[in-house]
Amino acid sequence: MQEEKQSNSLTRQILQSISNAGLVPFLAILTAVVLGGIIIAFVGGNPFLAYRGLIEGSFGSTKALSETAVWATPYIFAGLAVALAFKGGLFNIGAEGQLAVGAVFSALIGYALPEWLGVDLPTIIHLPLAILVGMLMGGLWAGIVGWLKAYTGGHEVINTIMMNYIALNTTSFLLNGIMKDRSPTNVIARTPLIADSARMPAIFDGLRVHWGFILALLVAFFIWWLLNKTTLGFEIRTVGLNPDAAQYAGINVKRTIILTMILSGALAGLAGAIEVTGLNYRHELGFSIGYGYDAIAIALLGKSHPLGIVLAAFLFAAMRNGATRMQFLTQMPVDLISMIQALILLFVAADAIIRYIYRIKAKGERVVLTRGWGG
Repeated sequence: MQEEKQSNSLTRQILQSISNAGLVPFLAILTAVVLGGIIIAFVGGNPFLAYRGLIEGSFGSTKALSETAVWATPYIFAGLAVALAFKGGLFNIGAEGQLAVGAVFSALIGYALPEWLGVDLPTIIHLPLAILVGMLMGGLWAGIVGWLKAYTGGHEVINTIMMNYIALNTTSFLLNGIMKDRSPTNVIARTPLIADSARMPAIFDGLRVHWGFILALLVAFFIWWLLNKTTLGFEIRTVGLNPDAAQYAGINVKRTIILTMILSGALAGLAGAIEVTGLNYRHELGFSIGYGYDAIAIALLGKSHPLGIVLAAFLFAAMRNGATRMQFLTQMPVDLISMIQALILLFVAADAIIRYIYRIKAKGERVVLTRGWGG
């Protein structure tokens, strides 16, 4: 009887925690949607028709659901990457570059490795290898920033922005140069198609949703477990909250900062690798523009909680996928979707506005996003 009471109490605590964490984001979304509807009406549109089109385009059919899941997959990985850095007190704005680096090296392994070895590789070896190399390169790229932060005090925001420029321009150089598809019909910057053995199969015939979506959900659970049930996760959260106290407690702060950035970059690199192996079957210049930056909004909206990030990723994916249907029904510009996303981010980031409007008291632990130079 006592055990049952304890179990019920734990369940109530978990549900209350989820409710507290999700209340402000939910109200932020609701407020942004209402304001977006007012703006649509102000410019002569029908907000009810617009949102109907958005819902139909995102969830109105099996194909729509599949495409929303396809959009959500890289958002989940990239959102987890940014959120993990947030938990460590780091602001990783470099997910865009880390994703591109992961994608380009995954594509390289996908199309060039059989030629280098002179043999056809089985899928059980080739596919995991292509994904792991993409993860590794994304992690190494972010690890440079982690090392600079740990040993020189260089601010990760500045360094990740600069590393984005290096990554994206290096990728452009490679895709226009030695890695460019030399097929006579190709005139754009992209790699050759990866081998069939490096391709991730679709979950259902006739739909584009692939097993990378399932992997994204599993990785989200793994990150929750890592942060909440392991020593490393405790160290990451402790360093994120107070590095001085963490050091006093015997935690190697420098090592933790570097590991946090490596893990964050690996998740972003995984996003790029999955897009190559599961969807595009090659790396093409510009395919991922915006994923890394949208991931910041997703991590903020999800309050850096893996479950919240999955839900936020679905929201952003739904808006991206349903925008075309909304435009078709209302003849309104797709830019309205970006406007609604911006409003959501505004209200989530400045949650004091939402708390003031709805008279909600602040509760719970605030995530330390970043610290000053040398901090």
